[in-house]
Amino acid sequence: MSAVIIIPARLASTRLPRKLLLDLAGKPVLQRTYEQASKSRRAGRVIIAADCDEILLAAKAFGAEAVLTRADHQSGSERIAEAAREADADIIANIQGDEPEIDPDHIDSLIEAQEIAGLFATTLACPFPAHLDPAYPAAVKVALGDPIDREKRIYEAQNFSRTPPAGSKSEDLLLHIGAYAYTRDSLQRFISLPRGAREAAESLEQLRIIENGEHIAIRLVDKAARGVDTAEDLAAARTRLAGT
Repeated sequence: MSAVIIIPARLASTRLPRKLLLDLAGKPVLQRTYEQASKSRRAGRVIIAADCDEILLAAKAFGAEAVLTRADHQSGSERIAEAAREADADIIANIQGDEPEIDPDHIDSLIEAQEIAGLFATTLACPFPAHLDPAYPAAVKVALGDPIDREKRIYEAQNFSRTPPAGSKSEDLLLHIGAYAYTRDSLQRFISLPRGAREAAESLEQLRIIENGEHIAIRLVDKAARGVDTAEDLAAARTRLAGT
């Protein structure tokens, strides 16, 4: 099956303004993410879906394929759905632009899991890292359902929540990693589905799939890359990537 990676790229950011264009060890954050995504062996193309001319021009300046999308999209999924209409691929992978250290093998694992599971969508999860408190609301927890392929560590997702389940132990919790793979059809269907009460309450877009009776596959990986959400994250990434 053919696959394309689309990176939704929005200039505005509440916690770290203009973060995708900020310098990260000599390159913009967005360029670092694009270069990591381009190492995927399963995706034939990587496209940046820009929300403004400034992002578009910056992406083209470092050699990326980029398209300009509407500025008024409410989510990254809506933005990649617009860009995906012109992409000739069976599977669309949504990789966030603020993941400059994402492991290309994890992207390949995500795409492969969507091929195997064949559900509405696929995403990733890993054990909670030592530095991250499972009670932190921004760290989304995932509960696994039935196995799809035990050998490849693919399960159906049972639930997502910002709150740890009652009585759960920290060592048993899994951290959701916000990368997704869809089929062309399911991505377009996703943006037309109605928002449910739980999605609205928790601000978790993936709950829309479950609340509308569809199914998500989870592939387990060993660890999550460090994203860039705050000035502190950026400073730490600059230290890790110095000289690269």
